[in-house]
Amino acid sequence: MSISDQAPDWTPLIVAVAPNGARKTKTDHPALPMTAPEIAAAAEDCLAAGAAMIHLHVRDGEGRHTLSVEAYREAIGALRDRLGDNLIIQATSEAVGVYEPEQQMTMVRELKPEAVSLALRELLPAGADQGPFADFAHWVAQEAIMAQWILYSADDLRRFQDLRAQGVIPDDNAARLYVLGRYSVGQRSEPADLLAFLAAASGDDPWAICAFGPKEAAAALTAAALGGHVRVGFENNLQLPDGTLAPDNAASVAAAAAGARAIGRPLADAAQARAILRTQVGAA
Repeated sequence: MSISDQAPDWTPLIVAVAPNGARKTKTDHPALPMTAPEIAAAAEDCLAAGAAMIHLHVRDGEGRHTLSVEAYREAIGALRDRLGDNLIIQATSEAVGVYEPEQQMTMVRELKPEAVSLALRELLPAGADQGPFADFAHWVAQEAIMAQWILYSADDLRRFQDLRAQGVIPDDNAARLYVLGRYSVGQRSEPADLLAFLAAASGDDPWAICAFGPKEAAAALTAAALGGHVRVGFENNLQLPDGTLAPDNAASVAAAAAGARAIGRPLADAAQARAILRTQVGAA
């Protein structure tokens, strides 16, 4: 076999699905899952379409965002009953203007999820005491919880890297999610929004993107081509690449998977995704 005939040396692409988020309801899309059984059913379809992870938000009895440990356990139970270990379940600690950092961290400590997303600017606001945050960040790593740090700008990323250099955030649990276009007009992302993050980044920790609007799939393809991972779904975008309304979350996953196949990058299953992410967790 000649060099030109060899397959590209890709790390398998982790496709995560964010099927509902904290704010949208069925008035935004009738297929948006809100209850534990609905989330599990949607997740099964997304797994078949190529997802290896679900970014999980839960709601209270009136459909509002909640960090209730009991609600999380119900949803996680429904997912595990239906899918076993075939999806990584990533809980969110998102505040949504309701919760304070102490409440967010307490939820994670009580739930002890397999994986969790952590918004740096929420958990450590500018000027806040770093001590409780540092204790929490190191506890997450010690418990072998796969952390993904949510970063909304290149400035967020630079701050994150400074905190790592200071030892506030452990080196061995530092996967990142770059949120593209969070502050753009109408929250409509462009693939080029990724460039500022890449220019500010250092190290080889796993990174992923999420994007808003109909260019979500194009942004996902850009990230996939540059070695990153992707998160898609109704939390940030209800549209297909052609601008039409997606029928369900699985269609968004399928669009990202099709882009990966087009460039020859294989999709990770949950076992491969755990191997990629757990190499970053010192206690694993």
